[in-house]
Amino acid sequence: MILKGSQRGNAAQLAKHLSNILDNEHVDLHELRGFMTEGDLHEALKESEAIAKGTRCKQHLFSLSLNPPEGVHVDTATFETAIEMAELKLGLDGQPRAVVFHEKEGRRHAHAVWSRIDVDTMTAKQLSFSKMRLMEVSKELYLQHGWDMPRGMIDREARNPLNFSRAEWQQAQRAKQDPRMVKALFKDAWQRSDSPDALKAALEQSGYYLARGDRRGVVAVDFRGEAYALSRWSGVKAKDVAERFGKADGLPSLDAQREMVADLAADNLRAQAREIDEGYKRLRPSVEFKRTQMVERHRIERSGLAQLQKQREERETAARASRLAEKGVAKLWSRITGRYSKLKAQNEHDAWQSLRRDQAERDKVISRQLDERQRLQEAIKKMRQERSEEIAAIQQEIANYMLMRQGKAVTIEAARRPAEPETIVSPRKPKTRERDDADRQRQRRRDRGKGRDREPGI
Repeated sequence: MILKGSQRGNAAQLAKHLSNILDNEHVDLHELRGFMTEGDLHEALKESEAIAKGTRCKQHLFSLSLNPPEGVHVDTATFETAIEMAELKLGLDGQPRAVVFHEKEGRRHAHAVWSRIDVDTMTAKQLSFSKMRLMEVSKELYLQHGWDMPRGMIDREARNPLNFSRAEWQQAQRAKQDPRMVKALFKDAWQRSDSPDALKAALEQSGYYLARGDRRGVVAVDFRGEAYALSRWSGVKAKDVAERFGKADGLPSLDAQREMVADLAADNLRAQAREIDEGYKRLRPSVEFKRTQMVERHRIERSGLAQLQKQREERETAARASRLAEKGVAKLWSRITGRYSKLKAQNEHDAWQSLRRDQAERDKVISRQLDERQRLQEAIKKMRQERSEEIAAIQQEIANYMLMRQGKAVTIEAARRPAEPETIVSPRKPKTRERDDADRQRQRRRDRGKGRDREPGI
């Protein structure tokens, strides 16, 4: 289970994010502990912010997200255990806490938020080395449950997806590319090339054209005009790029390269890319209709279960209360004999078992719904993958067109491939007896010549 945490302020914005039903299919406020407010996340975090105003602490909250491994169903108890482990590791035990569950695209994850302010001392809890501590908890959870541990936990440099920052991911998303594919392409081109010309050729083969950036040194421009910093996307240092390109005076400016790309791009290929996008836009409403119908059905089912459990809880609470004598001599006698204490303990035990039963029922419904939602998500992923592959094929065709306009081969790989010489096989002449005798005479002369070349005595 991946744990990511950070200190932050702005309680209203955090509460709005955690309660966002538009970007999440299901939002469940699971727990509010240590707040005066009950059942209202916004008011609870405002309460924490009001207390923090009595201190000089600006980032009075600690927000933690818990993401289980893909394809693994994690029940509520496991999430609660992970939150408790993180709380103890960070030294936040006893602090006010809120827990929220989110579900989106067939996956369930949790958010936990603590107030850092100790109301007894009116000081903020110090959270040193929080990332390292959360990594230790995360490793422990993977080992306890036998989940496949990500390579990034074994080798910090091998994190997937390729150590992206948020800005890199958003930039690749604007270009409608899978950022992992984009970064892998740049790294492969850098590693396979040993000169600026070789790197330029390798990138042009995939539709990226080098230019002199305004502030970022050398950049690459794709067919949409999006600029990619070469050092960042190739996974190398800026000084490595400077050593290979010098001052990059030989490269065109970013604006000039964008104009060249715009001039060379074929209108019909752009139209094909737009046609692919339009085709998938026409498919999206039907898929989105299925998704919204499924989400609404799941919400109704969960709401019905919650109502049934509430009615059952009221009946069971009344039944437990009826066991206890409320007044008169019977109540006094039950206390004297100790029967009252036994019945009270039995009621508490039954109430706890009822809570566990209700949570197990909710987990069972959630697990079944997640299975159904994940099957739909697989179809959505397949549709997105097909669209991504088609867009990549169109981009390759645009790259080929640009190379042709520049007088180069259709593809660099095709230019590198040597032409296979045509082998002419002549029909074998039938051997005659005279030819066989002549062949044997030539073989004897060769054998005698080899014998003369040997040293005496050998």
